Amino acid sequence: MNKQVSFQDWGLIDYQEAWDKQETTLQATVAVKTANRNEGTSNPTPNYLFFCEHPHVYTLGKSGHAEYLLLDEKGLEDKGAAFYKINRGGDITYHGPGQLVGYPILDLDNFFTDIHLYLRTLEEAVILTLQEYGIKAGRYPGYTGVWLDADNDKARKICAMGVRCSRWVTMHGFALNVNSDLDYFKSIVPCGIDDKDVTSMERELGYKLPMEEVKEKLKKHIASQFQMVINILAD
Repeated sequence: MNKQVSFQDWGLIDYQEAWDKQETTLQATVAVKTANRNEGTSNPTPNYLFFCEHPHVYTLGKSGHAEYLLLDEKGLEDKGAAFYKINRGGDITYHGPGQLVGYPILDLDNFFTDIHLYLRTLEEAVILTLQEYGIKAGRYPGYTGVWLDADNDKARKICAMGVRCSRWVTMHGFALNVNSDLDYFKSIVPCGIDDKDVTSMERELGYKLPMEEVKEKLKKHIASQFQMVINILAD
């Protein structure tokens, strides 16, 4: 099993461009798997981890509800936000500057073929990262993502997750609110949950976080949880 993972930080990138790059990477990985099966070869499949931020955008998962976007075209224009229907699981969410988005494109045959364990492992990496900043986070039974005070009426979500898996190759991933403008969440029913709050590391701690520092800590915990060996891809 190949646990080597190529890492690249895309910086601030248009959502459609990032989606296209994910699709290209996923299809190339699936092609290696298909060739191995059809030709009896055993070429290792690559793994990738991409970090980025997006300009303001709302994305709706394939099983999501369009009515959870509370803006019309004029409202989107006023917000300076784009909107995409996409092929991940989950409902509607928001991405924007100050939010750390991670796109692991992993062949789970290199790790474990269990999508629920995959999500729990990503959640654990985020939980451990938040712990380094004194933020006690956990899971909310029945929901994906990472939450604060999930055991009481102050429950609030700090990290959303939604993935797609094709032949055990993953795409899409997680969105951790670091220094996010939380006002943008008021224009949707986040992840279809209308009675819970959304928060950020900045809101919880009362100051802006150095994004590069958060990225390094989260990358370290993802690598540890998946027992990856991370290699930095050149720009």
